[in-house]
Amino acid sequence: MKTRLALCYRFVALLTLSALLPSLPAQAAEPAKAATSTAPRHEFTTMVAHWSDYGKDDYLPFIADARPEVAQFGFYGAHFWSLVHTPQFGGYPAHFPVQGIKECSDWFAAKNKELHKLDVKVIGHMNVKFLVGDIDGPEGPRGFFKFYRDLWDEKLLGPKPTADPTTLLERDKDGNLPTRGKYDIGKMNEYWACLNNPDWRKVLKAWVKYGISQGVDGFIANYFYRHDCHCQHCVSGFKQHLRERYAADQLQKQFAIADLDKHTFDEIVGWHKPEESTPLRREMLRFSQMSNKRAFDEVFLEYGRSIKPDLMAAQWNHLSYFSQISGDERCMLPADVWGKGEDYLWYSGGASGCYTDLENHYLGEGTLQARYIRGTFEDKPFTLGKYEHTRFRVTIAELAANGGSPMGFYARHSDPDARDVFVRYYRFIRELDEVYRGNRSHAEVCLLFPRSHVQQNADVAAVAKFKQLGEKLLDEHVLFDVRPDDLPPPAEGAYSVVIDPTKVELEQLSSIIPAKRTVTTAPWTVRLSASRPAGDDKEIDLHLVNYNRAEPGGTKNAGKGALDEKPIMAPQVPINFIAPPGMTFTEARIYSPEWKEPKVVAVRQQKDIVRVTVPPFWVYAVVRLK
Repeated sequence: MKTRLALCYRFVALLTLSALLPSLPAQAAEPAKAATSTAPRHEFTTMVAHWSDYGKDDYLPFIADARPEVAQFGFYGAHFWSLVHTPQFGGYPAHFPVQGIKECSDWFAAKNKELHKLDVKVIGHMNVKFLVGDIDGPEGPRGFFKFYRDLWDEKLLGPKPTADPTTLLERDKDGNLPTRGKYDIGKMNEYWACLNNPDWRKVLKAWVKYGISQGVDGFIANYFYRHDCHCQHCVSGFKQHLRERYAADQLQKQFAIADLDKHTFDEIVGWHKPEESTPLRREMLRFSQMSNKRAFDEVFLEYGRSIKPDLMAAQWNHLSYFSQISGDERCMLPADVWGKGEDYLWYSGGASGCYTDLENHYLGEGTLQARYIRGTFEDKPFTLGKYEHTRFRVTIAELAANGGSPMGFYARHSDPDARDVFVRYYRFIRELDEVYRGNRSHAEVCLLFPRSHVQQNADVAAVAKFKQLGEKLLDEHVLFDVRPDDLPPPAEGAYSVVIDPTKVELEQLSSIIPAKRTVTTAPWTVRLSASRPAGDDKEIDLHLVNYNRAEPGGTKNAGKGALDEKPIMAPQVPINFIAPPGMTFTEARIYSPEWKEPKVVAVRQQKDIVRVTVPPFWVYAVVRLK
């Protein structure tokens, strides 16, 4: 497996999409100099994130007991500068504990020092473009515009990039400033800055520098949405994007653009409905995502790391259950740009993953998403932001079992039952650090994700087939990886079979899955995965996650808290594991967060078939075969 991954990643840099697309522009292929930064690889196994309740007295004691390695804590972008000085400082989204720029800045800086004393890396939230405020009115400017006119401190932030903040904003095709009133914060308007605007990037750089001075170890950037903006930077940028990708005759033939310089676009959209997609709209989406990535690289990887070379940088993105074209901020990025230079990934799973419907075969899980992210991101840390208030154990377990770093959101530290789960499960992961830190997947089958089909044709039907096949493989307890189909093909012999969802029907799957594979009689509510410890080719670890539970009544009822998780114990699980060539096992140690001590069980190995039986367990069990 180690050789396989090394070969795959060695060739990622050589990947081109020439068979699928016209040549990528030089700027797109190399978003920023710092994308090839020598920043150290940051490995971590646990994290927490809070947008509320982090100001309570019990927050730091919780951190001291749970000991996450990373805390997404504090706000340093547009949320902060739009709202901290307003009467709405204590409400959504940031729930600031104190009012005032200096007062709250000092509060965050002090708490950052306290978190560092607990050996926690502090990652600040950075809203990169969503602005709340009124440009003018009876009270004068409010929110962001009040800050920009009257509260911008040049001693802290340097000179203003422009005198007029309205020049920083997205504009519609008529040159107006669109507002999008969704949250109704203080009855103020909501505007969006444009990441293609060089002056706005200067604003972000000023905020990055200030945040670093307050002691953060990195930033997670969110609100990476490019709307239908027609500012001069987007219009000229999109035309340059097309110019570098298409010859004049191709523009005429494919898009009916006779003279690009004089052409006026009715729209330059980002996300859109797949059924309404066209080749030109997909170019608009590709431009949106590539330009956003270039902005991210310039602000955080190039500029931020010029100040702090080991700055951690991540994006808060969305995946849900593989929403493409209409969701996923990376769906149109080529493989050599996807996640490049970033330290970890946050993918929001949305609200669909926080309840079960066992009668209808629904586990509300993120296993398939986790395997996709892992197979696309070189086994770097990632998390799934599930809006989970109840099933903390299974949410932590599914990430730990699939190479992720639990947990994305809502560590309810003020709930004694939830607090106990985090402390116990994070201690479990910490005590088995050699199992988790930097581990790599062990799999027998590879399922391709049809990313090239999404990018070419907005083929979400292929994605639907991918999900059907993935769910079936999970139900059958097949050990499988997920890889996008635009990565170089796996090394010869790396998998017993590679499944292309565009060429395989669901009813064909049973005849394609190899007969000689790891098998178990575990119920479908148990998911099986496997990993190898970093730098250790003499151990295989099997992970079992049990989703079965006594469900709360009602439809899509997530439950009210940790007491409503109510797992139903998984039965004894026999496993026939196919040992890699040359590996012989005689003993297994089985661990669970619910057990005080591991259970040592004998294994029987006949040739390459290793037989081991896992005793009944509640939510999570790890079998260490050495």
